[in-house]
Amino acid sequence: MTREEFLQRFQLHAPRQAPRRVPQRFRPAAVLIPLWERDGKLELVLTQRSTSLRHHAGQISFPGGRQEPDDASLWETALRETEEEIGLPRDAVECIGQLQDYPVISNFIIRPYVGFIDPVTPLQADPNEVAEIFTVPVAHVLHQQGHFAYRMQRFLYDRVYFIPYQHRNIWGATAGILRELADHVYPERHSLYRSLNE
Repeated sequence: MTREEFLQRFQLHAPRQAPRRVPQRFRPAAVLIPLWERDGKLELVLTQRSTSLRHHAGQISFPGGRQEPDDASLWETALRETEEEIGLPRDAVECIGQLQDYPVISNFIIRPYVGFIDPVTPLQADPNEVAEIFTVPVAHVLHQQGHFAYRMQRFLYDRVYFIPYQHRNIWGATAGILRELADHVYPERHSLYRSLNE
């Protein structure tokens, strides 16, 4: 998938789901879904969290985090956290849109922003937060037939998604957000997944 193909499909479709009702106690957070095109193929930039972190140690995630009082907006939160975690300058991101807010069991409501970045921009992981920066082909994460689902009533969701890639396993909120991105770009394939317990 190229940048242009993704952009056309991303902008073509309206959101499939109605906004979720979220308890007021939830704290705002934001993440960036960073995409870059190399050799005519679009890739997703992800991080593997440091194993020394208190929460979600070692998991695969987007750069992002909780909103701070000095952040003028959630977009500013996503940019600040991305710069802190992977060294991407704030002016190096072209925002193309956002997905619906995604509540998580830790009482955060995450706003995912989708943005293009330049593949020649050097990235530098903050060793206190990020163990590794790596990329996954966008075509892989948007292919719903390659998503695994475990049915369970967990928080606001009835399925937990897993997206294997090489020796890695993307799961939790990251996989859930990627699933919603896939369903937004390819709504005609929203019913496709591979069940683990149905």
